[in-house]
Amino acid sequence: MPGPLIVNDSVAIPDTELVWRFSRSSGPGGQGVNTTDSRVELSFDVAATTALSDALKERALARLGSPVITIAASEFRSQLRNRAAAQERLAQRLREAIAPPPKRRRPTKPSKGSVERRLTAKKHRSELKRLRRED
Repeated sequence: MPGPLIVNDSVAIPDTELVWRFSRSSGPGGQGVNTTDSRVELSFDVAATTALSDALKERALARLGSPVITIAASEFRSQLRNRAAAQERLAQRLREAIAPPPKRRRPTKPSKGSVERRLTAKKHRSELKRLRRED
């Protein structure tokens, strides 16, 4: 697991900026669950990182709401697999946080055909209801 965490083509988080904590995990594992620190917590301080440009850092902080991201992984019996899962989830969260905003939708008017179909359907429905009435 040593080496930088690759977020996308232009962003890689140095290993020195990732904070790992290990603890005993609940769940499957038999007797080994009582002796193995397989639960993983991975923390990353977005506000203090040097891996992100100021613009990306500002965007990430606005979207995340907290300057520190903490990911916990305990779904596997192996610490190594939990470490990989935590890294992948952190990378995914960062990709979503630094993604550019979507393009704004250009408002358009309904086509003449769609307006005509809607009005025809309304008239048809109105006629059906009118025929059901007792006058």
